[in-house]
Amino acid sequence: MSDHPVILDGGLSNALEDRGHDLSDALWSARLLRDAPSEIAAVHRAYYEAGAMVATTASYQASVVGFERAGVERVEAERLITSSIRIALEVRDEYDDRLVAASVGPYGAMLADGSEYRGRYGVSSQILRDFHGPRLELLANAGPDLLAVETIPDTDEAEVLVELLRELDFPAWFSYSIESDHTRAGQPLTEAFAIPAIDQVVAIGINCCRPSDVRAAVQTAVAVTGKPAVAYPNRGESWDAIAREWVGDCAGPASLAPGWVEAGAAYVGGCCRVGPDDIRALAAGVA
Repeated sequence: MSDHPVILDGGLSNALEDRGHDLSDALWSARLLRDAPSEIAAVHRAYYEAGAMVATTASYQASVVGFERAGVERVEAERLITSSIRIALEVRDEYDDRLVAASVGPYGAMLADGSEYRGRYGVSSQILRDFHGPRLELLANAGPDLLAVETIPDTDEAEVLVELLRELDFPAWFSYSIESDHTRAGQPLTEAFAIPAIDQVVAIGINCCRPSDVRAAVQTAVAVTGKPAVAYPNRGESWDAIAREWVGDCAGPASLAPGWVEAGAAYVGGCCRVGPDDIRALAAGVA
């Protein structure tokens, strides 16, 4: 591992919205895999230009089930999901020493009701396995550098995903969505971080949380797992699933990021509402 952290990108959806796209339907940014793939490429390019070393693909909300609900046939849905990797790889190849991480969002993202911030979906582990397994395989086979298993709210879902990652034997980082020192579903982070501490997982941490929660969580992740941490919070706001908008106070992550690196974060960036300018400032602050 380099002495310098790997700079991740920021939020895809907010960058697309800033370019004039309406992402209010259930497919969210995944809709543009079908309707405007060049715009997704433009956002990846903007983050690379801002200093990001990793582009995270537009597959967070992309699933066969979600596309089928939108009237897309299975074969086309699978093509669209894998196209998220192709788009990012084509942009990556315009630069030196860049990576592509295939986003693997939680089951709750497909439900599009905010439940990725609650967990405990009321479904069996077999249903979670049937949902995640084929999608993980589809994404890995498309050739990203690693998987970004992200915004996981619940240790129940984490246990299913970790079993699948072992079977797939493909590198990944693993990050929970948290509230203070617990997962969004209320489990202690000391227990949650131990679950993905397997050989296939290169870094363990948090994303889409308040920036103020990051440093303590990074310290816990490193202490529990002995692995590098990954940290990419949002701007401090909360998602209102009924109004479908972000509410509350916000602040960019750049000023706090050096502290995360000091605590053991080897991969740092931003999530929802964090844009290219924020990543540029973050990259400069931890250089």
